[in-house]
Formats: sequence, structure tokens, C-alpha cells
Amino acid sequence: MIIDLRSDTVTKPSKDMLTAMMSAPVGDDVFREDPTVNELEDRLAKMFGKEKALFFPSGSMANQVAIKLHTNPSEQVICDKYAHIYNYEVGGVAFHSGVSCKLIDGKRGMFTAEQVKEAINPSEYYYSQTSLVEVENTTNKGGGACWDFQELEKIKQVCKTNNLGFHLDGARLWNAMVAKNETTLQYGNTFDTISVCLSKGLGCPVGSVLVGGEEIMKKSLSLRKLFGGNMRQIGYLAAAGLFALDNNIERLADDHKRAKEIGAALSKLSIIKKVEPIETNIVIFELNDGVDEAQFLNNLKEKNIHIIGMGSNKLRMVTHLDYTDQMHEKFLGILQTLAL
Repeated sequence: MIIDLRSDTVTKPSKDMLTAMMSAPVGDDVFREDPTVNELEDRLAKMFGKEKALFFPSGSMANQVAIKLHTNPSEQVICDKYAHIYNYEVGGVAFHSGVSCKLIDGKRGMFTAEQVKEAINPSEYYYSQTSLVEVENTTNKGGGACWDFQELEKIKQVCKTNNLGFHLDGARLWNAMVAKNETTLQYGNTFDTISVCLSKGLGCPVGSVLVGGEEIMKKSLSLRKLFGGNMRQIGYLAAAGLFALDNNIERLADDHKRAKEIGAALSKLSIIKKVEPIETNIVIFELNDGVDEAQFLNNLKEKNIHIIGMGSNKLRMVTHLDYTDQMHEKFLGILQTLAL
């Protein structure tokens, strides 16, 4: 039995999801004639109370197109120092949009409205113009932390006052909504654009969707083409998304429960210095100074357990759809032996 906790992206489609995919009616999406893609986009637009939605092959592409929709070259995006768009999208903000990032030193990937105010550049001509605020929910490097929705609404007011766009990288937004009992309409009312991932917690093989208002989304289709993201009969992938929306959202609570149980087990081990607070499905923990990270990872690998090392003796585990109760019981038992 292989237990893969590197990410919630490692899941494979279930038999029922595959059945839905293989029976999907399809067409040429470049001509906008794929009925299943159109259905998925219409459904997600309505869920978030937006006029438009567009399917993308990846969350990074959806985020990068959103940034380009909101900005002009030489302008600046405000985001957290932990933000995925800054750390894990290959400098795309600079390469694709010609903009820079103003990094906020937040807490676990989250910041306040006051910090946003302080980060907005002065209006003098020799400053880069601030044009967009970007947040990530849940925060990846922040250990799956969930934003306080009231703070997001305060940031929205700062954006409105200063004529700034407001984009949400919702790679794990479904996890946040389940954990905090929030709704898609709440987020749609707060953000100008939102990218939501289907291939992480929801178990789809591919895909993210960008939603937004009619005006801001006008150029999204041509930009997706420019980025090389237009595809043909992708209804097979969209069908996985429709299946996931019907079947795989509420069960995210199971992933959160297992993650917290893993965290509790880790906190009892003498080799562990610290376990970060766990709200959703990400567990980040730190080994004691005398413990070799590479050896720790190798010991787990020899037991067919795969996790990610983050450097500086920090490691990450992510629970997901394919991490079963049987795997969980076995893994908790193995953790107990690591105290030796």
C-alpha cells in the first residue's frame, strides 16, 4: 500500500467520475461548441453570482490571465510574501503582464486591510502604480489557513476606495468554504475575479475555472488563446468538474478531520519541534534541530509513505480524496514508531 500525501493533486478519477467523463457530449470548444464545457462554465458563473466563467487547463494559467486582465505593464500587484502567484508561478507576473509584486509580511499568508492601505504606492509619477490586490484562500504555504471573511470585506472596501482590482486565487477555496461554512455567493460578491481549482480537493484530473463580471472578463478568451490554453473537445474534462461539484465538496470535511488527527499524532512525537495550526487539509510541521530532514523523508519512503520536504526541517502533508480510512489508520500507527 502506497500512501501519497505530497499533495491533493495526486488523486485519480473515481470509477463514477470516469463514467461521467466518458459519457459526456462534446464539441469544439475553440468554436465555443462544447456543451459540457458550456454547462460547467454557466454553472460556476451562477454559483458565484458572476456573468462569465472560463475553463483553464491549470490554476496558474487562470491566475496569470486574471492578473493581465486587471493590470497594465509597469504596474504593481499587492500580495502576501507566501502568495502562490509570487512563489510558484515561475515569475509569470513579470513575464506575462510586466508587473511587479508588492509583498506584504502577513501571518500564515494572510494580511489585514490596514496593511493593504500601507502597501498602496503614492500617486507620484515615479512610483509604480498599484492596480490589483491578490489573496489566496486557503493559503498553501500558510498551512491551509482560512481567511477571516470580515477582513476580506474590509480589504474589498480599500480596493473600491482606491480603484484597485481584487482577485482571489481560490486553489483550495472549496476547503475554506467547507471549514468556515461560507458560500460561493459570498465570495462572488466580494471579489472581482476568482480562480477555482477542480483538480485539488475535488479530485478532478485537470482544470481550473476563472469567474468574473462581464466587463473584466471581456478579454479572457483571447488571453487564454495567447497563453496557449485553448483546447478542443474538453467536455470530457468539464464533465469531471460537474461530477465533482455534485459529489466531492461536502466530503472535504473528512480530509480536514484526518489532517487534524495526523497533526495531533505528530505533536506527541519527541522528534517534532512544532506543528502549525491545522484548519483544513494541509499539515505543516517542523523537525527538531538534531533530526535530519532527508533521513526522515527516506525513512517514510521506505515504508511507502510520500510527503514533501520544504527545507529548513519543515515538511508538508496534504490529505485528499484518495487517502482512505485504511491508509489513515496504518499511517497513524507508523507515526507512533517514529518516536523511537
